Amino acid sequence: MNKYGKFSVLIVIIIGTLVWLATAGVGETSTYYKTIPELAAMGDSATAKRLRVVGDVVPGSIVRNGSEVEFVISGSEQTLKVVYRGTDPLPDTFRDRAEALADGRMGPDGVFVASKIQAKCASKYSAKPGEPYQPPTYGGTEASKY
Repeated sequence: MNKYGKFSVLIVIIIGTLVWLATAGVGETSTYYKTIPELAAMGDSATAKRLRVVGDVVPGSIVRNGSEVEFVISGSEQTLKVVYRGTDPLPDTFRDRAEALADGRMGPDGVFVASKIQAKCASKYSAKPGEPYQPPTYGGTEASKY
């Protein structure tokens, strides 16, 4: 085989490997956003996929057990128990009534095991209907002064 033939075979192998790695990685890293009713409708197929589920944290449901955090989220009059076993600290906005996004897998026991948690509390940063926006205060000072 001549020098150009060997080079062509090497290029084809490299390109083929890169295409294979790209397609294999896409399937594994894709996540789907689901509401609690959509997750419940999936049945047993929910345990086979990495998912993201969104809901509001039920007041009084946050329980910390060492590095684990258990809580309940609600949405459309349904609830879901979530256990967070991640290594990252929980966001500062993670508290009662905050909207939480749990990233993980549904366990066979019906408990969602999350490896990542995102939270937002839109009511903290938006004005009440009919009232002008007031910036949040920290230690008695307005945030806009800094």
